[in-house]
Amino acid sequence: MGAVQPVDTSTNGSHSHRMLKSWEPATGSSLGEVPVASREDVLKTIARARKAQAVWGVLPIEERCTRLLRFRDALVDRAEELVDVVSRESGKPRAEALVHEVSIAVDLLTYYCKNAARILTPREIPLHLMKHKKSVVHYVPRGVVGVISPWNFPLLIPMAEVSAALVTGSAVVVKPSEVTPLVMQKAKEIFDATGLPEDLFGVVQGHGEVGQALIEGGIQKLVFTGGVETGRKVAAACGANLVPCVTELGGKAPLIACADCDVERTAHAIVFGGFVNAGQACIAVERVYAHEAVHDKLLGRVRELTEKLRQGDPSEDTVDVGAIAFSKQIDIVEKHIEDAVAKGAEIVAGGKRRAGPGLFFEPTVLAGCNHTMTVMKEEFFGPIVPFQKVASDDEAVRLANDSHLGLNAYVFTKDREKGKRLAHRVEAGNVLVNDVLLNYVTVETPFGGIKQSGFGRVHGDDALRDMSETRHVYTGRLPEPSSDPTWYPYSSKSYRWKLRLFRAMFRRGGVVRRLRELL
Repeated sequence: MGAVQPVDTSTNGSHSHRMLKSWEPATGSSLGEVPVASREDVLKTIARARKAQAVWGVLPIEERCTRLLRFRDALVDRAEELVDVVSRESGKPRAEALVHEVSIAVDLLTYYCKNAARILTPREIPLHLMKHKKSVVHYVPRGVVGVISPWNFPLLIPMAEVSAALVTGSAVVVKPSEVTPLVMQKAKEIFDATGLPEDLFGVVQGHGEVGQALIEGGIQKLVFTGGVETGRKVAAACGANLVPCVTELGGKAPLIACADCDVERTAHAIVFGGFVNAGQACIAVERVYAHEAVHDKLLGRVRELTEKLRQGDPSEDTVDVGAIAFSKQIDIVEKHIEDAVAKGAEIVAGGKRRAGPGLFFEPTVLAGCNHTMTVMKEEFFGPIVPFQKVASDDEAVRLANDSHLGLNAYVFTKDREKGKRLAHRVEAGNVLVNDVLLNYVTVETPFGGIKQSGFGRVHGDDALRDMSETRHVYTGRLPEPSSDPTWYPYSSKSYRWKLRLFRAMFRRGGVVRRLRELL
């Protein structure tokens, strides 16, 4: 009952429209429905966005940011509406909907609005050879940016890219997950109420064919967040259409607990990092490599903390762990646990669906795990924390790197310098020492993965520049002659002159080379 399913309803007699129906995973109740966009709808939305962008993109950056702060203010004023729809549609506790989604989305938009003028300032490149020329890089609007976003963070992830696109002068069209369509519908409603040009921010609802139409509809960039297999197809479609893309795909975040770690902090970090959003986060702790010196104590403390977690209706403020977003995820979690137990793992806590209405799975801790088990090798995206005992930091690093994914990783040790050294050995796009998840909250920093966790980065100054088109303008500093000595016509005499000049410039000890070094 947690999945969104397309159904057909008829309107205006002969005209039929497919609809997406949204279900509340905590109760199984219907939340509402939205129309599925046809290919023609997608193309019209892109065309309207392009027309609106032509006006928006010529505004000064400062003016765009001033206007977008109205949207920021509206998000703040209507935060509880967003919290309600995010919590009900995705199944996460209201506290997480507020802190992990609405707050970060607002902070990122605020940061970009207050810093875009600095970040996007034209940058002069000092030229080492052509001193008589001036080279300046400008950051200009791309046009229309497409966003295909997931169900686990249905507000934060797409809104981060909506903010970046609008600040840089582009328009944006979002295709939300078919599992959580109502969240972006609410965000669009709030945007439209601010008086900003409505067509600057479009939302098209549907399944994969809607995303395909978006990619093929003439957009200038795509940002995709989702699974690895879907990411391959999206990247291939973008390649076929020569659309630049950023892909933020799966994660299998390891946590290395060194012999000298602070057991109490590490245990709390594992429980929070493993069960936040019921484990449905690409940077959640999905495997723990605990040094044998602290393994048993750490495992015992994690079990105690896990058993104290309060799971239930996410609308209640005292709930720690909410529901699973849709039923398929519970099936995946069960298969991983069954595989682990069959191969010798022990269920220390949890391990089963919770009885009663709704889609709930108990926070689960597994001990005695190893890399023959799928739970240590494949992303499961659910409330499981598997432990493996290791004899050394070297073994922990080797096992942490034994993965096709590399998004986030965590190292816990009381020796901060040692933690930094280990962090440089772990193969991941982001490595945190003595903390979990926090890098995604730090909006100034780049976020993204290596290996099959995708390519490109979101958030931070560089991502804002990458959301823009780079335009290099090359001009002279001096009056230009009627002809350049390197232009036509060529001759034997000019070739010999050029050869002597080349040797003078680049031969070791050459006169020009020495002058350049002095300058």
